[in-house]
Amino acid sequence: MQTPPEPDDAEVARLFRAGDERALAWAYERWAGQVHGMAVRAFGPGPDAEDVTQQTFISAWTGRERYSPAQGPLPAWLVGVCRHKIADSWARRERQRRQTEAATADARSRPGSTQPDAVDGMVADRVLLLGELNRIGQPQRTIIELAFFDDLTHTQIAARTGIPLGTVKSHIRRTLERLRTRLEADGAALQS
Repeated sequence: MQTPPEPDDAEVARLFRAGDERALAWAYERWAGQVHGMAVRAFGPGPDAEDVTQQTFISAWTGRERYSPAQGPLPAWLVGVCRHKIADSWARRERQRRQTEAATADARSRPGSTQPDAVDGMVADRVLLLGELNRIGQPQRTIIELAFFDDLTHTQIAARTGIPLGTVKSHIRRTLERLRTRLEADGAALQS
């Protein structure tokens, strides 16, 4: 028994737009290398490039109603989505850098913080928290970042990601519990 041949790119695009999950798999097989290559050029090889590649396809799939085959081929649209994800990642890195600097400045300005060990401990806690965020899988990491770094409501996060509201709330609650457990296990729980 022969398997039917895979559709051409135009048919994959049409099926992708229509929500056929096979088209997502075909699109990934055909164009993930190109998307990943863009991400590697932006961040170098490693988890950041892999995250951007994954985020690109998740975002493209959940936002497929915005794709129009009449306006161009699917790989070109995926490249555009990837560019946005790269820009988002750079913006997130910049926010994290500013937050680390702010944590350092805040720690140094507190009474009794003339002791370098106190400042270093507060900054270390903040950097540890940012490091733990980097270990969280998707889509939980994106949801937490949208909630706490972009200051979006649960409803706004659900609308932006295409994830149901109840799932967004569950991911936030479970992820915060997991972060707290990890930070306490490392002995670096943030002081109340």
